[in-house]
Amino acid sequence: MSGAELGAMEAAIAAAARVRGTTSPNPPVGCAILDSDGNPAGVGATTPPGGPHAEVVALREAGERARGGTAVVTLEPCAHTGRTGPCTEALLRAGIRRVVHAVDDPNPQAAGGAEVLRAAGAEVESGLLREQVERGPLRAWLHFARTGRPHVTWKYAASLDGRSAAADGTSRWISSAASRGEVHELRARVDAIIAGTGTVLADDPQLTARDETGGLRERQPLRVVVGDRELPAEARVFDDSAETIRLPGGDPAAVLTALAGRGVVDVLLEGGPTLAGAFVAAERVDRVLAYVAPALLGAGPAALGPAGVASISQAWWWEVEETTMSGPDVRISAVPVPR
Repeated sequence: MSGAELGAMEAAIAAAARVRGTTSPNPPVGCAILDSDGNPAGVGATTPPGGPHAEVVALREAGERARGGTAVVTLEPCAHTGRTGPCTEALLRAGIRRVVHAVDDPNPQAAGGAEVLRAAGAEVESGLLREQVERGPLRAWLHFARTGRPHVTWKYAASLDGRSAAADGTSRWISSAASRGEVHELRARVDAIIAGTGTVLADDPQLTARDETGGLRERQPLRVVVGDRELPAEARVFDDSAETIRLPGGDPAAVLTALAGRGVVDVLLEGGPTLAGAFVAAERVDRVLAYVAPALLGAGPAALGPAGVASISQAWWWEVEETTMSGPDVRISAVPVPR
């Protein structure tokens, strides 16, 4: 694969990242078109459900320059007719001679695009920057397509000694302004945020995505409150800044089944230690995103409550995939190690 194709895939990944959170239950796909000389001709990303897919958007921008060129796509082009026509047909009709995609489509209804393209005489290669795509814009959707349930990221902030609040219950702010800014950006990219009734009563969170000035972002995730405790009608989570639903009980599997039925693909778990422990114990946390602040509290609630671990032999082990600085905090991204 050429350097031009590598650059095109990076452009496609960036395009996909920009539309993450706007396409569910469809995947946030990016596509870049190179002309017959290998020069950039067009870039596109999937539009909201019912609108054109990434390939079509990129082809429209490329126009006649697409003929004889290469399409570089984060996901294997679809070969079925849903709300829109097959992307394979659009690529062939535009005269694309070569297609490079990062990830094979795991959805049996849409898969098979590579075979269709090859049968029509196009060159097809897969695997370019696969890991970057799988851990990037397509992480949640690929999980949803493979398991049938939303992808859950448990986000928490804690001190060096694992406390989420001080002994008197105060917790603002353990994490830095830089970390809080990152979290608001993340909120703007997920489909839903989950919190428990205990967290609502203790902290009265708004659970919205805000910009640098504290104003509401244009796009807000669905707010999901889990649990049976009575909540005041004036709780901020019930204001008109975003849609809120309540789910009784708190069984993680039931919660995620209900959300999947609403087309929710990407979930941010921001509940307290009790709800987080329940999700961990049920093996329904697919990624941990921890913001560890350089502080020691010595007392106060732990970030994680009971999680089905009675001895070290029962510990849940995680693979750290990335450790970076977020202001003065350490941001750790980890995924579960299969038992």
